[in-house]
Amino acid sequence: MPRRHRYLIALLLLILVSGTIGYLRRDTPPAPQALPPHSYGKALRMAHEGQPGAARVLYQQLQRDDLAPIRRAALFAELPDYPSPQALKLARAGLEDDEPLVRRAAIASIQRLVPAPQRSLVLGPLLDDDEQSVRFAAVDALLGLDPDAIGLYFGPLQAALEQYQQALEQQPDDAEAQVHLARLYLHENDYTQAATALQRALALAPDSPDALATQVRLLERQGQHDPSRQVLAKALALRPDSAFLQNQLGLWLIRHDQREYALLALSRAVELEPDNADYRYTLAVTLHDLEQTDAAQKQLETLLNRQPANRAARVLLIQYWKETGQLQNVQVLLAELERLNPDDPFLQQGL
Repeated sequence: MPRRHRYLIALLLLILVSGTIGYLRRDTPPAPQALPPHSYGKALRMAHEGQPGAARVLYQQLQRDDLAPIRRAALFAELPDYPSPQALKLARAGLEDDEPLVRRAAIASIQRLVPAPQRSLVLGPLLDDDEQSVRFAAVDALLGLDPDAIGLYFGPLQAALEQYQQALEQQPDDAEAQVHLARLYLHENDYTQAATALQRALALAPDSPDALATQVRLLERQGQHDPSRQVLAKALALRPDSAFLQNQLGLWLIRHDQREYALLALSRAVELEPDNADYRYTLAVTLHDLEQTDAAQKQLETLLNRQPANRAARVLLIQYWKETGQLQNVQVLLAELERLNPDDPFLQQGL
């Protein structure tokens, strides 16, 4: 091979090697920092357990666009314990999510975040949602509001309610569907249709606690108070260790102005299910109504020890401590609330 050709080949190889080395040594921009894989689980755990900073990480996760629908729905379930303008903004954005599961979860959040008078303005448009289950979830969230609160959405609500009832009527072999249907009819004071739906439910599931509770309310609404009490008594005779039935008995006694007697049933329900927040909260309120303030405060303290994220219990305990002048305890709870959610509207009230 001529010497000139060897020089050319050597020069080309030198250029190629130099270029390769330069490419390998060039500055590469850093990859965008990804969220750690455990961030969703950590946020959910912090929110559920009421850990400091829970609101911030919960909001951050709800702003992600790469979460599976079931995960977004789980985050929305925690959101009502962390109210703020940002929480409301996130919940309203959830109403426009592509997934029906997420929209339904956002509806449930709005139901607890937004006061009744303003709720229809937020949820009313969902009564015309393309997805049937979303429309029905909006109906459930708006039932019980007075006509003035429903406002312009009264007509759409009635139309969606009729669709809801028709859909449930087509499920005569589903006890749960029939109980729900009975409650919808009960809301409209249609006692005949409600009784028919309940008969179907009880024929399918004679021991259904929800069916028995709805039957009690139906009899009460019709003025049949003794028969309603007998339904509860009969059910309790068969299942005296049912926390649900004990709590229902307590609620029945409260509705009939027998709070002193209700305490025994409510206390028994809490004893049977000590982790049930609703049962313990009801017991605390009843104790307070009977001017047993210390006992009411202890029940709420126990509830918060078990469920630090329970905002309703925290706010109520703050109010009870204010009433008795225990301002140091109030300051402690307010400080804890600020660590959980510094944008909580309740903090603006101060002492």
